[in-house]
Amino acid sequence: MNVINRVLVAGIPLVPKPIVGFFSRRYIAGETLEDAVRVVRELNRDGMMATLDVLGEEINTREEARSAADTYKQVLAVIQSEKLDANVSVKLTQMGLKHDARFCREIFRQVVHEARQRGIFVRIDMEDSTCTGETLAIYGDLRREFDNVGVVLQAYLRRTAADADSLMQDGRANFRLCKGIYVEPRLIAYGDKELINRNFTLVLERMLHDGAYVGIATHDERLVWEGMRLVRELGLLKERYEFQMLLGVDSELRKIILAAGHRLRIYVPFGEKWYRYSMRRLRENPQIARYVFQNVFRRA
Repeated sequence: MNVINRVLVAGIPLVPKPIVGFFSRRYIAGETLEDAVRVVRELNRDGMMATLDVLGEEINTREEARSAADTYKQVLAVIQSEKLDANVSVKLTQMGLKHDARFCREIFRQVVHEARQRGIFVRIDMEDSTCTGETLAIYGDLRREFDNVGVVLQAYLRRTAADADSLMQDGRANFRLCKGIYVEPRLIAYGDKELINRNFTLVLERMLHDGAYVGIATHDERLVWEGMRLVRELGLLKERYEFQMLLGVDSELRKIILAAGHRLRIYVPFGEKWYRYSMRRLRENPQIARYVFQNVFRRA
């Protein structure tokens, strides 16, 4: 990241909330479940699948965790009743992982159970490295009981290749593989972009070769190319993998993936707690941050 971009990112917290809201509309479906349904219908109509994410993380009470679980149960009911081509993604800190890990496991199991009853898949989102071990442990336990649950692995973590190998021992693993976005120390994560890409490709090849289902989650066309190369070389049916992208990012790459005959799932976040997610997206994308600041100065 160059000096100008670092300055822009550092200044993001100073941007008025309405301005952040205006630019976040491309990344977030809206505040309500109705907004999310509308966006998913549009994606389905255009040949894409979706995964719905109710925004919110790091709750502090059991009541908040239960409320989050109840909201996801409502989402599952709507996916089924509206016949949407969609699944859900869940952050375990939203279910109380850092507050009470045992309780988190109990209420998240209820969500996965209800999802199975409705024929819907649940993806466990990965968070920062303080959550990695417990998240993978919960996934491992639930995967032995349910076939409709998967997890995310992040290619920038040094432990990821070993984690993938361990989780594939039973031959039933289901992953989303992404680069990773959290700021981590060098002892934990690779910082070099080329190393991260090489590790992504290495881990992806192991996953696909060993029969895991993989959501290849990237906006980097080089890694999309690597994914296409690997599925072609391995002769995989398109039901054995999918590509994944965030809502509002690189519509041309979406078209390229679909035109090549691959399945594509779009990550669709929604909810009242949109501001924190929006700030993170802006920090990740200094170009959008530049547009935000230009808009602020024009209004000044």
